[in-house]
Amino acid sequence: MVTPQGYRRGRGPFGRAYAAGVVWVFPLIAALVAFWFAGSLGAQFLRRRRPYQLVWMLALAMFAIASLAVVGGVADTWSRSTFEVYWALGAVLNVPFLAAGEVLLLFRRPTVLWVAALVLVFVTAYTVAVLTGARIDAAALGAQLPAGKEVFGAGTPAHQLPQRISIPSYLVLLAGALWSAWRMRGRPELKDRFVGTLLIAAGATVVAGGASFSAAGMLVGFSATLLAGVVLMFWGFVRASKATSTVAPVPAPQPAAS
Repeated sequence: MVTPQGYRRGRGPFGRAYAAGVVWVFPLIAALVAFWFAGSLGAQFLRRRRPYQLVWMLALAMFAIASLAVVGGVADTWSRSTFEVYWALGAVLNVPFLAAGEVLLLFRRPTVLWVAALVLVFVTAYTVAVLTGARIDAAALGAQLPAGKEVFGAGTPAHQLPQRISIPSYLVLLAGALWSAWRMRGRPELKDRFVGTLLIAAGATVVAGGASFSAAGMLVGFSATLLAGVVLMFWGFVRASKATSTVAPVPAPQPAAS
């Protein structure tokens, strides 16, 4: 049986995809869905000018591009640039942008907006700088789904980017969603925002859980979590972005005519 390391460069996507069980279709669907959702959020931003909609749009665009990188790597062959795009946008930067969108949704103040923007610029620049100077084991790129530990080396700055950036950002996202849910409990007019924040956190949790599949080289499980996670997140974006509904007061009973 030919292993993924045995594929030759230049065989094209169809030959390798056939041997891989055409699992590249899952990240391809995830990419198309994420692009569609990013476009929808962009349209919402143009109408309402809400900063969190713009940040979420960028997060979903990153998710889509990272998924396309997975498609290219699985269907044909991984290269340094393909893996770096997947690692930077999918494993590292996607989560802080999601967390920033959640923070901007909860705290709509100019100061919070500027702080969030500065943090995002910093983590983006730091990620690019670390990956630019990182050494890569070219042999590890021959795997069907390379692990960051094998590509960059265990414990290296590039390998630890998700631990330093993604995990803290995920905790901020989760804490924000739970705190928001606690504040909005029992308020019917905020039901959509309540459900939306929980769905965003659930989608991010599903995607984060896919990291364990990636580390183990389990492509089917990883691809399935990509698709499920992006659907849950966008469902949450749609619910959380709805205008706050108002509950009509119950009219007081009128005294009976004498």
